[in-house]
Amino acid sequence: MINVLEYLEKTLERMRDIDKTAFTGGDGDSLSFKELSAHSRACGSYLVGLNIGKQPVVVFMQKNPSMIAAFLGVVYIGNYNIPQDAEMPAFRIRLILEAVKPKVIICDDVTAEILPEPALYTINFNEINNHPVDEAALSGIRKSAIDTDPLYIVFTSGSTGVPKGVVATHRSVIDYIDNLSEVLRVTPDTIFGNQSPLYLDACLKEVYTTLKHGSSAYLIPQSLFMFPVKLIEYINENNINTICWVASALSMVAGLGALKAVLPETLHTIVFGSEVFPIKHYNLWRETLPEARFIHLYGPTEATGMSCFYETTRSYGPDESIPIGFPFPNTDIILLDDTGSIPEDGLPGEICIRGTCLSPGYFGDAEKTKDVFVQNPLSVFPDLIYRTGDLGRRGKDGELYYISRRDHQIKHMGHRIELAEIELAANSCEDVGLACAIFEDKSSRIVLYYIAKAGQGDGSPISSLRAYLKKNLPRYMLPHSIYSLDELPRTPGGKIDRTGLLADYRAHINKEQK
Repeated sequence: MINVLEYLEKTLERMRDIDKTAFTGGDGDSLSFKELSAHSRACGSYLVGLNIGKQPVVVFMQKNPSMIAAFLGVVYIGNYNIPQDAEMPAFRIRLILEAVKPKVIICDDVTAEILPEPALYTINFNEINNHPVDEAALSGIRKSAIDTDPLYIVFTSGSTGVPKGVVATHRSVIDYIDNLSEVLRVTPDTIFGNQSPLYLDACLKEVYTTLKHGSSAYLIPQSLFMFPVKLIEYINENNINTICWVASALSMVAGLGALKAVLPETLHTIVFGSEVFPIKHYNLWRETLPEARFIHLYGPTEATGMSCFYETTRSYGPDESIPIGFPFPNTDIILLDDTGSIPEDGLPGEICIRGTCLSPGYFGDAEKTKDVFVQNPLSVFPDLIYRTGDLGRRGKDGELYYISRRDHQIKHMGHRIELAEIELAANSCEDVGLACAIFEDKSSRIVLYYIAKAGQGDGSPISSLRAYLKKNLPRYMLPHSIYSLDELPRTPGGKIDRTGLLADYRAHINKEQK
């Protein structure tokens, strides 16, 4: 297989006499496989006429089935998507648009009104999804396609505060989806309940497996995750049997007592990852659904989704951790210590990944790409590995365990976050002179310290800064606490003393608890 569109096209061949629903949105709108194909081919045919070449195309739409059709429409013309979402803050969208400078942006009726700035071609998907299909043009484009063509760019948090674009290819996505399908045992009877936004690579698990197997997927409204009982009722009402959620979403359901109020009786496969799943919440889920399969996934965006899996078979004690398991087929995981050697079993090492899954790198950032996609020190021939920055260890049976991050990037609420991106937003506030963000891992709290801009006296009240950040950062990046200081502490080298700030915060918390 060369192109992910073959998933949809082969499914349609098997369903010639069936008009099955593929994706259903939060407001009940849906697209069958036939409608999805028709709308995406119409979109591609319209885009062909723009003659833009192999350029990135921004898809800035609400989370609904039409957004997936737009993704595929871009693929039909041999181009690649940059997904954006109506729920993303305008501040972050603007940074991404400045980095990409797209010629084409596809919107819908809602996002067209809130787009920070138009492109050369700003198109409303609802006005082109019935465009006449140009079979000859689409067929000609497909003939020149190869599996290393880029498929999408997902922007993650960047170390400079500016989001960085991770490129994925058709080859890496096909490799991932084929392997994931076997692990999850996906069939046409699988009904997914999607939790992640469509602008993150986490949605690959539901979107492309649905296309491959002729399954169905519900794009669960984000608002339901604030009401866990209603969330479970939604799962049962729609016969959802498979969920692939970040651990914090599962923890919220368990922690607020929803599992005791309503049994998620239709679920048979619960997949979790992206962050540590608290043992007490995992055990509660397992006790509630003893016959269900529980699968732990691990992997970075730079390796196209997930790279490791582990199916649990028991409950765990409070001092235990759930393994991240073993790499997918055609993926290799290497642990390297600071000398570039493999540590003994049980000792920590940086998790490094090699294989077809690797991204070609970061969009427009060759230097950053060279920093983390490096030559395998254990190989005598050219062999790239991705250094994740995650520390791990091997257990007695060879299974992998995640330990922690080794830099300032954190994992919070299921998202990988660079603290510098929070600082960039805070520093853009008019009255802020300088800001510094830290992360207290034991309590899983993001804390922001700042000093007022010179000449501003006490500066903007903390409540005003918090309101500013709410407008300019996603919810999962918002600080738990904000403190104003006269000066930020410095190291002897002149850098902000983050370690000192973290120690002061912990001392402050300990004092409050006493």
